[in-house]
Amino acid sequence: MQKLLKIKSIWYSIFAGLVTLFSCTKVIDINLNDAAPKFVIQGNLSNVTATTTVTVSRTINFSQDNVFPAVSGAVVTIKDNSSGLISTLNETSMGTYQTFDLQGIIGHTYSLNVSINGANYSSTSIMPEQVPLDSITFQHNEGFGRNVISPIPNFTDPANVKNYYQFEELVNGRHINRIFVFDDRLSDGKYIARQLFNDSSYIALGDMVELEMKCVNKNVFEYFKQLSGLDPTNGQPTSPANPVNNIVGECLGYFSTYTSQKMRAIAK
Repeated sequence: MQKLLKIKSIWYSIFAGLVTLFSCTKVIDINLNDAAPKFVIQGNLSNVTATTTVTVSRTINFSQDNVFPAVSGAVVTIKDNSSGLISTLNETSMGTYQTFDLQGIIGHTYSLNVSINGANYSSTSIMPEQVPLDSITFQHNEGFGRNVISPIPNFTDPANVKNYYQFEELVNGRHINRIFVFDDRLSDGKYIARQLFNDSSYIALGDMVELEMKCVNKNVFEYFKQLSGLDPTNGQPTSPANPVNNIVGECLGYFSTYTSQKMRAIAK
């Protein structure tokens, strides 16, 4: 995830510099190290576990190794605005802040606050309704002389409600570092069976595939859609840019309150 953030944040600078370079004859030195570093805050709160995690790191310059340095010493709290309960997250490792007694409740509103060296960053998010995952099936496609196997989550989208979905995929216990998000803009109230397209090397017959289906808010959907670099409606590349976030303050990242359901199936 952090690698993708770095690529996104520098791509626009490279693109703009190349346009300028080829539009005139004057030689221009492009300094890719001038961007001021920003904090990267990533918070996740679900309805299925009491372990809630927020990570804080910092962006780096183009010439540096692709590792975001963790930020220690932040003060991180999450408030359940619906009940008034405030949880303070402890730094369990450098840049990772956790609490083990905060499980999200559908319909409740949560506020995240992160204080770093006197600067405050905040976000508010409502946990959406859960949409049940019915089953996982598989689609076989021929591509480049190979049998490409893609998992298909099957579920019924609630009618007359805007829903946004995010999927995490594991194959034989190994996390697949791909971003799968889509909404119900063209499938409101319908039964959805949509392929999660993979590289052909990911899934083989007999593999154990686990999908986590997350129901997320619109701003989190937009964040991951832009982070993926592809338009989920047509699979085409989008314009390079830093993804929009739902955190107030000059930082990158997101705060997601989501419902979760996991299911396993053997590829066949």
